[in-house]
Amino acid sequence: MTKRYLIAVFLLFAFACSRKAEAPLEFGPQHISGVIDEMTEVMVNDVTNPPLAGRFFAYATLAGYEVVSQHDSTQPSMHGLLNDYPQIAKPAGLTGYSYQLSALLAMLETAQKMQPSGAMLAAYQTQFLDSCRTAGVPEEVIAASLQYAQAVSQQVLAYAKADKYNRISNYARYSPTGEEGTWQPTPPGFFAPVEPQFNTLRTLTLDTCSQFQPAAPVPFSTKEDSEFYTLLRQCQQQGAASLSKENQQIAAFWDCNPFALQENGHLMVGMKKISPGAHWLGITGLVCQQANKSFSEAMEIHTVLSVALMDGFISCWDEKYRSNRIRPETAIRKYLDPSWKPFLQTPPFPEYLSGHSTISAASAVVLTHYFGDDFKFVDTVEERYHLPARSFDSFQQAAIEAGMSRFYGGIHFIDAIDNGRVQGLQVGAWVLRKTGRLAETSPEAVAQK
Repeated sequence: MTKRYLIAVFLLFAFACSRKAEAPLEFGPQHISGVIDEMTEVMVNDVTNPPLAGRFFAYATLAGYEVVSQHDSTQPSMHGLLNDYPQIAKPAGLTGYSYQLSALLAMLETAQKMQPSGAMLAAYQTQFLDSCRTAGVPEEVIAASLQYAQAVSQQVLAYAKADKYNRISNYARYSPTGEEGTWQPTPPGFFAPVEPQFNTLRTLTLDTCSQFQPAAPVPFSTKEDSEFYTLLRQCQQQGAASLSKENQQIAAFWDCNPFALQENGHLMVGMKKISPGAHWLGITGLVCQQANKSFSEAMEIHTVLSVALMDGFISCWDEKYRSNRIRPETAIRKYLDPSWKPFLQTPPFPEYLSGHSTISAASAVVLTHYFGDDFKFVDTVEERYHLPARSFDSFQQAAIEAGMSRFYGGIHFIDAIDNGRVQGLQVGAWVLRKTGRLAETSPEAVAQK
């Protein structure tokens, strides 16, 4: 990926520099995707959990977007639109920069300071700028663009620091309650629960983390004629030993579990997988290029979708640790079949709601707003992980399949998928309204489509 991206950058600059000296440097959606891909690779390396990945993407894209908004009147600043969002100041008196290059560098500057292995991104940024120099970009343009990027990134980083994520370590360690019907760590890793305090973060657009609190899950019961037992038996039929080939392919394609482990003799080896948010941002990059979106348009779409990811995860995680429901793997082994295994490995957090259903629905709302109800695309995001591409007739079709993949994989009950989708539709529409992209459509109206 990196080599192909650098070649593309080289060719772009070679073309740009062959034009008249006063002509501005031009970038496209593929360059935003290049930064997102590099962020994703670092997240895979760091085993970044899905909610935290959404947070990283949100602030990085906001940094890039604010640079664009200061040079494109069609892209208003997020000041006054996002919760407590400051007015981002433009560096005074700075000239001679490429604002598009500055936007890309602002994303990289923000990401490398937020992600644990940010040094990997610093090395990539150096390589990227060296390719610009090789292509003939003047040193003074690079220096001014980087100075601009750093100034904006510092302001966005201060905003990120104030979202209270840095206080999470001060909270008491979360422990499973041990009560019947509640979440317990699952094999093979038996990991501790992920981000139990994520609902304490400042949201980007939501009034509160529980603004779109879903209906309560089906009550836990050990009675064989109960509604919960019906859900349990439905999920049992989706076990690894009985799943159809088509449903196996769907489940694997949307797995996106950074915590997956694989037995290798006497060792447990971690498998490299991206987060659900990274998958949807990958789709965003693909369709922006397919639709020939401009750099500014693509930056807007990536940013609004990233905001939806962060608020979607906050909403979903708020419910997860409120309902604290048992996972199918734990319940089926205890009450129906002690040898049962799901097709997918169970991720380490409570079952209700389905996070993938929530953020997929939110992402589909955002992308449908920009590209329409029947935008056909081929999703090649997982090809780098040796999974074949899948074709979709709409973003909602893809989102529904992503949600159902959790049922096929044996890691979610169907009500968690259905109600996660409802919550995601509401969050997605709310984000569009609060960011000024959708003035009249209510979340409830979108959810009914």
